[in-house]
Amino acid sequence: MTFAVPGLQGLPVVLRRKDESSTADVSGKLPSQSREQWREPMPSAHRRADGVRGMTLWLAGLTRRHDQYLCAALRGLGYRAWPMAAPDNEALKIGKEFCNRGQCNPTYYTAGNLIRHLRSLEANGIDRDEIIANHALLTAGSCGPCRFGMYATEYRKALRQAGYEGFRILELNQYAMTGDASEQSGFEVNRDFIVDIVKSVVAADVLNMLGYRIRPYEQRPGATDEALSACDAIVIKALEQRRSVLRALRRCRSRIDAIEVDKLQPKPVVLVIGEIWAMTTEGDGNYGIHRFLEREGAEVMIEPVYNWLFYLFWDQRYEVLERRGLRVADSTGRGLAGRSDTRPIRVATMMERLLRLSIRLFAAAVGLSRPPLPDIGAMAAETQPFYDSDVRGGEAFMEVGKYMEAAQQRLCHLVVSVKPFGCLPSSGVSDGVQSLVTARYPETAFYAVETTGDGKSSVYSRLQMMLFNAHKRAQSEFSEALATIGCDEAEARRRALTGRGRSGARYQPPHRCPTTAANVTLSLRRGFG
Repeated sequence: MTFAVPGLQGLPVVLRRKDESSTADVSGKLPSQSREQWREPMPSAHRRADGVRGMTLWLAGLTRRHDQYLCAALRGLGYRAWPMAAPDNEALKIGKEFCNRGQCNPTYYTAGNLIRHLRSLEANGIDRDEIIANHALLTAGSCGPCRFGMYATEYRKALRQAGYEGFRILELNQYAMTGDASEQSGFEVNRDFIVDIVKSVVAADVLNMLGYRIRPYEQRPGATDEALSACDAIVIKALEQRRSVLRALRRCRSRIDAIEVDKLQPKPVVLVIGEIWAMTTEGDGNYGIHRFLEREGAEVMIEPVYNWLFYLFWDQRYEVLERRGLRVADSTGRGLAGRSDTRPIRVATMMERLLRLSIRLFAAAVGLSRPPLPDIGAMAAETQPFYDSDVRGGEAFMEVGKYMEAAQQRLCHLVVSVKPFGCLPSSGVSDGVQSLVTARYPETAFYAVETTGDGKSSVYSRLQMMLFNAHKRAQSEFSEALATIGCDEAEARRRALTGRGRSGARYQPPHRCPTTAANVTLSLRRGFG
């Protein structure tokens, strides 16, 4: 049926009843072509380690230190692995050019960074066919949403569009670390492989955490980064030569001890949590938020990557316990049909204990006092009333649990949760839960940052406003600490300089409140052990 519409004279307008096909266009004609579901041809699995050993592997996505150490560990195992440059907004533009619309930021940043890197290899004289045949991107992979479910598909699509069809994306299954690797992508995932990878992650974590503790209080700008660069050379050499990382970290102490610090500067403490890529990457992917906070006079607490390994071990045990009642029908890849239900629990428990021991040893070697060691099981129980443990997307319940832990233990003045724009698990779920948690713990401020590649000025402005109150609280805690020990700032500084190592870069006072300067002051109390 047609009728005239004012302003649209001469154009037919078609009305359809509800039962008519919704595929009809404005002229009333139905499309004649048939449509088929698109399916991505899965690349052949490179299961032979010799094939992967002959390739050049490129890696980027965590902190610069993690990327360097992981590649060094792989080189020590006989692979050719090198870190790419950190992704920036130029990489984001390239990623948006070649990826589908509506993707999560890490997809754009990583794909664009890879394409830019491959173009630079061509510009340096390497033939494109050689790049496609003998180079590959190494990334994490598993089932589930986001990067673990479909990122690799997006990378391959972008590479096809950019002219690199056939370039290999090697996915190392995250469950390789729990002894349940269904796809190994050509890597020989044995004891040596797992141990060396874990060593590299833990070593990078402890040095990163130590750096963030020291840098805000350094007397000479840049001294901490210079010392850590020297430490990087020592640890990388140890990983490449498969020598003791513990000895390498002990050698780093002298470099760190040479940093002059003044920890009686009252600075607010900011905990950065969120989606793992967004809270970990260093650069435009999160607006360089860690260094911005430091420039604004804050001390930053970071989340170590090893927390994710603890979550994997917990998840392995939790899933086995949930599957025990499904023994007859449970014949999937990770099912228990015909398998022992105690072995995976024992393996995960043993590896968790070894990880805890490794962290304590590495931290003690380099001089990191009281490294954070999460209890994922306790965190799951604590957050269950707010966030169901069966919801596994993104950081699962850990983002809520980290905020609750920080508020309950008075670890910081401000919690900043960083995530890509539109990240469903974090933005759509965790932030909604966080509003309830924030109401219960109002003394710890909370700010959610959704990164888009632009809008940096707005994020910085909001953070500056929140830091204003945090600075006031830090100064108040420092003043209260001075009053408690009965001296002024000059006397406290004199005691710190003459007190048993309390002026050293590695010194971390016992925790009583968020402000480091206040904790150092309280440790100067006469008779304090």
